[in-house]
Amino acid sequence: MKKQNTKRKLPTFIRWILWVLLVQFILINISASLYAFRLTHVNDDPSLRNSKPARNIFTKTWRLFTGPRQPRSIITEWPRFPVDTVTLKTHDGILIEAWYGKTDSGRKGTVLLFHGIASNKGMLLAEAEEFRNQGYDVMLTDLRAHGNSGGNTTTIGVREAEEVKLSYDYVVQKGEKNIFIFGSSMGAVVVVKAIGDYELKPAGAILEMPFASLQSHLQARARALGFGGLPEKPFGFLVSFWMGIERGFNGLKHQTARYAAKLSCPVLMQWGARDTYVLKAETDKVFNSIASSRKKLVIYDQAGHESLLQNDPAKWQTEVNKFLEDGKQ
Repeated sequence: MKKQNTKRKLPTFIRWILWVLLVQFILINISASLYAFRLTHVNDDPSLRNSKPARNIFTKTWRLFTGPRQPRSIITEWPRFPVDTVTLKTHDGILIEAWYGKTDSGRKGTVLLFHGIASNKGMLLAEAEEFRNQGYDVMLTDLRAHGNSGGNTTTIGVREAEEVKLSYDYVVQKGEKNIFIFGSSMGAVVVVKAIGDYELKPAGAILEMPFASLQSHLQARARALGFGGLPEKPFGFLVSFWMGIERGFNGLKHQTARYAAKLSCPVLMQWGARDTYVLKAETDKVFNSIASSRKKLVIYDQAGHESLLQNDPAKWQTEVNKFLEDGKQ
């Protein structure tokens, strides 16, 4: 009798397990789709910029499940040097704002600068000042859905490559031939992608802290909320998948290392050894994938995911100036 009861209960038990797994699968995908939408949708609600980090596990879990609402980055720092405000337009009509400023001393060329996610061109003014001091005109561009540029969705570096092309074409039309391109964090990813996609021919590219892929970037976000280890990997995979579905691209193929294989220009890549968002393994992967034989990786031992110039001004100035001088056409 006991054996017969066991046989009757076993199929029911298995069905319950399957139902639980199915419900969990559905909930995880709902979570991933919500997170993907919120991460790529920018809000103009000013109260979001004052939100505080979650402290308890329940709030952290809820934020991981639904995703944080993204505020538009507002420009709070302005150039101390004269600039022209330039308006560019993407193929689908998004207006892109940029600052174009000339150097005060003997010209050597132009540097284009691109910021990271949730940032804007105003946050690269320190770097722009240094480039001007070294004899270069500068052009700082707000990527779509950031700063004063139009649009309310970001693709975390996929379609933003068009802004690099627009900026590059702008200075080329002015007769510039010696063009360097600088990118920080997501901006570095955008630069790498744009050079390959549009076959740009800059004199060199300066890449600071590029993430290896959309998945690795999302895994870093999970770690920042305290969900390291196993949870970060399915989270990164599923959110990348849903982000691609919602925004119309393959999120799983958004890989900086893949784009870097098309880089033939000189490259200076820089990274902070205390960076918890972009890990050393990612940095090595991207650097090793760069096709150019003229490449250098510089590590800042005391820096995290931050402005490397402000962390170690002397080192940054030395490395960047040498790179610019070696790459002049």
